[in-house]
Amino acid sequence: MTQGGGVAAPVGGQIFSEILPYLEVNQGNQEEVEIVEEVQAPDLLEKTLEEAEKLAKENELELMIENQTESEGLDKQNTIIKEQTPKAGITIKKGSKIYITIH
Repeated sequence: MTQGGGVAAPVGGQIFSEILPYLEVNQGNQEEVEIVEEVQAPDLLEKTLEEAEKLAKENELELMIENQTESEGLDKQNTIIKEQTPKAGITIKKGSKIYITIH
């Protein structure tokens, strides 16, 4: 019977050492791990841009308008959100961006 563990262990260790930090898994270095708060993405659909900006600010999120090159000059009280990514209710980190399409 052969023992593959001696060969696989170094390769597996290398893979996990590269993957775990990406997945933000704590490897025992608590002082080096930044704790990031999470929030649920608010429902912005059919809201005005003004309302959406207020909700984003309250949740410490950033709005990114996908189908508009300039945000200046927009009528924020009459501009309506038609799509958003991520969808409402999805758990995201504070400081994340919500991409919206306006009408």
